[in-house]
Amino acid sequence: MRRVILSILITLLISVQVYGMDKNDNSFIRVLIGDRRPTSNDLKKIKKVAAKTIIDGSTYSGEIEIWKGSEGYFLINVVQLEDYVKGVVSSEVGIDWPEEALKAQAVLARTYAVAHIIRNRTRNFYDVTSSVFHQVYREDERKEKVEKAVNETRGQILTYQGEPIMAFYHACSVGRTEEPEEVFGKKYPYLASVEVPSTPSPYTIWEKEISFDVLKKALSMEKISDVKILSYTITGRVKELEFSDGKNKKTIKATELRRLLHWTALPSTMIKSIRVQEDGVIFEGSGYGHGVGMCQWCAFQMAQEGKNYKEILQYFYPGTEITKINENN
Repeated sequence: MRRVILSILITLLISVQVYGMDKNDNSFIRVLIGDRRPTSNDLKKIKKVAAKTIIDGSTYSGEIEIWKGSEGYFLINVVQLEDYVKGVVSSEVGIDWPEEALKAQAVLARTYAVAHIIRNRTRNFYDVTSSVFHQVYREDERKEKVEKAVNETRGQILTYQGEPIMAFYHACSVGRTEEPEEVFGKKYPYLASVEVPSTPSPYTIWEKEISFDVLKKALSMEKISDVKILSYTITGRVKELEFSDGKNKKTIKATELRRLLHWTALPSTMIKSIRVQEDGVIFEGSGYGHGVGMCQWCAFQMAQEGKNYKEILQYFYPGTEITKINENN
């Protein structure tokens, strides 16, 4: 982490809001930069800077806190919630997408953030990470369309029976979205598998080759000679896979395999075929992400067809309401 700390470039010291530690204040959010999360609680804040900061090539405003523990250094960006939402929308979807799709994403990003503030602030030193583990967040690209979409939905979140929902969403589904219990092991009254339209997504069909070295490391196997699909979810995604070395067999959930491969190596569990080659395994499939909740590319298509953001959100999260949170800023 020393390299990361040294790579922080303070580009312009500016006067910014001083953020309190009111655990009920959802006007700001605490973002752990990166996806490396501490496993111990021996952390101590050693420095805070109020500046625009460049970290590994990405720009962040607000405050940057440097925390140190036995596992190294960790960086926290403390930023106003609405600025955070702008960064998420710019990072998660195309910045030139239809306005209604951008608005739908803005409401979901804000809802996701508020739910995690409520869940995490009383027990952790950060609310969310800046990676795909939660929501991708950078401030590098901001276009007028994103600013407009976030500003016009300012403070709006999705609620169910008065509480912020768990606003799961993903990049692309083909055919249907996934049932939440297949991924997260839990049912939600406002989440269910729904049919989705065809989209111009680049993830409609994909092929990925994963080397034996990568698979053996992820699965803790010495050798892999065969891979089989054992079961499917109700939506047709792969549920379980079996890896064999010729004598011993190992069964693993497809969702867990994606996690072990750091998500992007295997775009989704909607796997259509598997071929074992000389140097690795070729997976062919469709879609991108876990498949639960709003399909971002489907929102793009629905917006193109004239649906507004409220209609898009109601389709993917039936029974929810748009509520405006009380902000302190």
